[in-house]
Amino acid sequence: MYLPKITRLPSVRLLSCIQQQLLLPSIPPPAPRRAVSEGEYRRPGQPREDKFPWEPINFGFSKGLEGIKKHFHLLKKEFSDRWVGPEGKPLLEHMLEQNRVMWEFRGLESLEQWTVASDREIGGQSDVHLKLGKNNDTCFLYGTLNSTPPRDGETSYSGYCSMRSQQPLASLNRKKHYDLSSFNTLHLRVRGDGRPWMIGIATETYYSHQKNDMYNYFLYTRGGPYWQDVKIPFSKFFLTHCGRIQDDQHPLWLDKVNTVGFTLADKADGPFQLEIDFVAVSKDYAHTEEFAYELYKRNPEV
Repeated sequence: MYLPKITRLPSVRLLSCIQQQLLLPSIPPPAPRRAVSEGEYRRPGQPREDKFPWEPINFGFSKGLEGIKKHFHLLKKEFSDRWVGPEGKPLLEHMLEQNRVMWEFRGLESLEQWTVASDREIGGQSDVHLKLGKNNDTCFLYGTLNSTPPRDGETSYSGYCSMRSQQPLASLNRKKHYDLSSFNTLHLRVRGDGRPWMIGIATETYYSHQKNDMYNYFLYTRGGPYWQDVKIPFSKFFLTHCGRIQDDQHPLWLDKVNTVGFTLADKADGPFQLEIDFVAVSKDYAHTEEFAYELYKRNPEV
């Protein structure tokens, strides 16, 4: 086989050319290998954290003993509640229950069940805070909304503040769900400043790509010094994924509710406030609607 100008090349390049042309003519050059484990996505400008996953964990003896006591107490409560009835209530009381207060704010420990977030997580400038009201019997959510997007060359939209309940956990940090299948209406007592809010209910999903699915509906506050009682049927909640309404709609899965949240993103920059007295659910026998939106059949009947 004739190799033109192959002797004029350096020794390293000469060997590589001979290997490619004579020894291994049919085998393509190896592709670059991917890393075995890829880290989480980092936004532009965010520094890399060179830490092992177990470094933030506290392995202290006192912390471990406290965790053992906590989980054994929860496990004991689970066994005792099973003997009493559903969710630790007698069966007759569970069947005749028409109203249930899910969250009410009567102390600092009630605020620990909620988490606040804003667009500062993506580099935005909005600010949100959570505290008790003047009489320590309400929840006061306030802050400043700023829709200016971060200058990272990637994010185009910004400006949101939210408040969301935490995922309930059973013993050994197992997921626990709220069973609201006996109710059909969400009942709120709020006092706002006239801004429109979005209520979001997250349920348990089958697949990991559905983790951002959420059922939403609007909450319109009147503003002023007076409280307003808001009742929203669960049949009015529509399915969204990452904030986008989905074509394939289906009713809310009431027996697997994980969290409930409130989000403000009306693009009106400035201060805001929302005061919440309680979040409850109720059974309205006058409401018979199962789902307010059209359900598409995947295989329509001919």
